[in-house]
Amino acid sequence: MAILGIDIGGSGIKGALVNAETGELLTDRFRTDTPQPSTPTAVAEVIGQVVRHFEWKGIVGCTFPAIIRNGVVFSAANVDKSWIGTNAKKLFEAKTGCNVTIVNDADAAGIAEMVFGAGRDVPGVVIMLTLGTGIGSALFVDGHLAPNTELGHLEMNGGDAEQQAAESARKREDLSWKEWGKRLNQYFSMVDFLLSPDLFIVGGGVSKKHEKFFKYIETRAPLVPAKMRNHAGIIGGAMAAHALTHEVGEMDFDTQKIMEFHMEKTADN
Repeated sequence: MAILGIDIGGSGIKGALVNAETGELLTDRFRTDTPQPSTPTAVAEVIGQVVRHFEWKGIVGCTFPAIIRNGVVFSAANVDKSWIGTNAKKLFEAKTGCNVTIVNDADAAGIAEMVFGAGRDVPGVVIMLTLGTGIGSALFVDGHLAPNTELGHLEMNGGDAEQQAAESARKREDLSWKEWGKRLNQYFSMVDFLLSPDLFIVGGGVSKKHEKFFKYIETRAPLVPAKMRNHAGIIGGAMAAHALTHEVGEMDFDTQKIMEFHMEKTADN
């Protein structure tokens, strides 16, 4: 089942057609910069451009870097504050003419990794952390997702953790891999102590360079890079849209039903 997955981030917006039943990208990824300021109107225009690029008329699964409830945005750490209270689902549907599903970006990436990637068949507590403009988080307990966790905003050194340890901080402050790795070590150690996970999955584009900074991170739980790297959000967004609109039904967002639906599909295969 082909679905257009679109991953909206603080610095870039990426899209591709996805086989939502296998997690495979069916096209090359199309990327454009996130508009600045990243207002709802400006971002919606870019979403329209992505849809037109693929000449797409079908279902769209979008991820968004915020707390999302039933298509409505409830936070705005790395996008314009005017997003708070915006019904992103209705806005994007009006702009594209497509049926659109909206999912928290890290939750979507985590779902993709749990079904098709590094977290597949891993029991217990699994935490996925995406390192990019901010730090996104997805928390799973025996495959059950606790949606909209915001572990990137834990307090660290008297401030917001992601402002100090996100990949954007490494670039902004021109940190060496070792310097950044030590900051990540402090952050991961804090999450490790608070939640005692059985596995950490690290996502985001920088995960493809994990050998440069993993060696500076010491955690009790194993630390692995995401298998889908920077495509996880695109794939997870498409998976959520597929489950909600085809099998589960359009309804209040139920991440567990998405997980169950795709786990059953992969088990059958």
